[in-house]
Amino acid sequence: MANNIELLDEILAKYQGKKGSLIPLLQETQNTLGYLSRETMAYIAEKMHLPAAEIFGVATFYSMFRLKPQGKHLIRVCKGTACHVSDADSIKKAVLDTLQLSEEKNTTADMQFTVMEVACLGCCSLSPVIMIDGRTYGKLTPAAIPAILKQYATEDTL
Repeated sequence: MANNIELLDEILAKYQGKKGSLIPLLQETQNTLGYLSRETMAYIAEKMHLPAAEIFGVATFYSMFRLKPQGKHLIRVCKGTACHVSDADSIKKAVLDTLQLSEEKNTTADMQFTVMEVACLGCCSLSPVIMIDGRTYGKLTPAAIPAILKQYATEDTL
């Protein structure tokens, strides 16, 4: 956090004293720092003269905010109805197994991949679907997952 104080102070200066600026402030902070740590939220609360609970409440209410660092590649696993009935659970299991992750640990140690479940990707005719960095992969089988992930992996990852 110490290295980011100057960056954070620059962002805070833009929003100081502006009503209704908390969400844009948190968005810019996340875009700059990658995520919203507890320390960052406490610092924002102090500098903006707001209760820390208010900052944390907003950050946890909106799904766009991340409270943990995210990997270089974001893998979204669709769990919408069409994907669910097309066995999205086995696709998610294949992703987690390939990356040696669990339900509790969703980011690889090398920070290359983060896996998240989403309610719907809007690609029902392609179910089951995952999206990696905005690219959609559909009509998946668990066997297809390792080859797809290998396209995004560095030499040390998979």
